[in-house]
Amino acid sequence: MSLRLLFMFTLFSCLTLTHPVLGEEVDETSFTSLITLHSLKRNPEPYDWMAVHPEPGQSVAQYIASDPIRPGVGQGIYILLLGDFDPVQHEIIEKTARYMEAFYTLPVRFTAPVSEELIPAEARRVHPVTNDPQMLSTYIIEQILVPRKPKDAYCLIAFTSSDLWPGPGWNFVFGQASMDDRVGVWSIYRNGDPYQGPEAYELCLRRSISTGIHEVGHMFSLPHCIYYECLMNGSNHRMESDRRPLWLCPVCLRKLTWILDINPLERYQNLATISQEMGLEKETVFFRESIRILKQP
Repeated sequence: MSLRLLFMFTLFSCLTLTHPVLGEEVDETSFTSLITLHSLKRNPEPYDWMAVHPEPGQSVAQYIASDPIRPGVGQGIYILLLGDFDPVQHEIIEKTARYMEAFYTLPVRFTAPVSEELIPAEARRVHPVTNDPQMLSTYIIEQILVPRKPKDAYCLIAFTSSDLWPGPGWNFVFGQASMDDRVGVWSIYRNGDPYQGPEAYELCLRRSISTGIHEVGHMFSLPHCIYYECLMNGSNHRMESDRRPLWLCPVCLRKLTWILDINPLERYQNLATISQEMGLEKETVFFRESIRILKQP
């Protein structure tokens, strides 16, 4: 059996463990047919995430058996702004929040901003090679976010314009999240200069959306994906991060529809609309094709 057929068989087997219904317009056969739109995860190059951090992967059945916490009634995703942002950065954050709301089908709200002055000297450093000033992401998670998580928050994520690093042995991270506490932080520091023109603006927007929704995915207990080219792939460097699509593979999508008890067709329709509004052409085409497949009898 080929590797692709093996993955497809594994996914079909997992999908028989369905949670209630997906909706009248969608059945399991059409759901699994989404696999045709996805590519298997490429073999890692020497410095890619899976070459440095080998991970076992997780099936849908294993995800369900792990009993992840579902959002409660009225709960939503909260964003906390940490530090200062210019007008264009604010605009990108607002667009990221809108995409995130369509992606996770939960309301996205902003909580009170926090000054970077609350980050003490012991949670800061200057990178020994690049001289970039950095903040310790683990300190932000444990000392800034956990105590400030709103009562009606399923999760809380901080957005910062400063560079991050998670501790000894690391150069930097684009973002970091705690599954247990359902809080996280991500940075636009390495996302490029959106003032350099339309292409640079779109690239910065894509990178901001990608890192933000990836970190929130961890808060829904989604581990790194090793099966397909997927939003939840791990990333060890900028080139690898830029390869990630702004959508979930069939395995991770099935997990998300299970924990949120949502109709994937309606979700794709909202994502197609928001992607078109933001000028994200590749995503618009992908979501429309996904809608076409899900509507097939």
